[in-house]
Amino acid sequence: MDITEFQKRGKEMVDYIADYFKQLEKRPVYPDVEPGYLRPLIPDSAPQEPENFEDVLKDFERIIMPGVTHWHSPYFFAYFPTVGSFPALLADILSGGIGCLSFSWAASPACTELETVMLDWLGKMLNLPEEFLAGRDGEGGGVIQGSASEATLVTLLAARTKMIRRVQSENPELTEADVMSRLVAYASDQAHSSVEKAGSIGGVKIKTIPSNDKFAVCGSALKKVLHEDRAAGLIPFFASNQLNEALLKSINEARKIHLVPCHLREKFVLRFAICSRTVESVHVQFAWKHISKLATDLLKEC
Repeated sequence: MDITEFQKRGKEMVDYIADYFKQLEKRPVYPDVEPGYLRPLIPDSAPQEPENFEDVLKDFERIIMPGVTHWHSPYFFAYFPTVGSFPALLADILSGGIGCLSFSWAASPACTELETVMLDWLGKMLNLPEEFLAGRDGEGGGVIQGSASEATLVTLLAARTKMIRRVQSENPELTEADVMSRLVAYASDQAHSSVEKAGSIGGVKIKTIPSNDKFAVCGSALKKVLHEDRAAGLIPFFASNQLNEALLKSINEARKIHLVPCHLREKFVLRFAICSRTVESVHVQFAWKHISKLATDLLKEC
């Protein structure tokens, strides 16, 4: 593909994406495939010769699209919203075209500094204290991570390192292993599983703090656990149902809408999240009627 064909195909790709959004509501929100469906449909090894653009798009529609969960569908009520605005899509094209890596300031000064400035914007929107923002002395500031789980791990490891250095400076006789064995981190009992995974990777204990009726952790509950653990010689360093299961299975097997569950106080709960910017009241009403009908049918079977 030379630059002339790239211009031609690029315009066609934008049209393809635009048509995808126009027809998105008509596509099944969740794929009707079984694990392993893809392997028999593609070659065992990478092709030695290129295919033309038209054939690639045909293969994409025939092989890939049947296995896609459409996160931008107005019938997608699972997980959380994903980036999908038209300005964001254009920004992806621009960023991919420039294609620079920002692992250091010298690798791409504009990329590095833009990240710092825009994360300061986010910090100010969240009303974070000044010490969390990028300062002239090099402290504070944010860095974009690949995922929320990765961000949890990085912050836990950073907090672990800071506490080990602090304790060793006050108690030089202690080894890193001595300090590590006494470290304990805290999280709400509503926290994502990535917190527990971060603790396993970081080699530190994770304790959960009970949440209240509004699913929030009160300061008194945290203080109580901190006092007990300090008295025990630990070093706090970081703080971060069958019918429903059957109903969820019925909902997702019907493939008209898509939901995911969560666990609250050991109870299996269905989450209903507004994820797509294309969702309108008619889609919510349709989903609610669909869920109600399936729930009624399920209760009749009990």
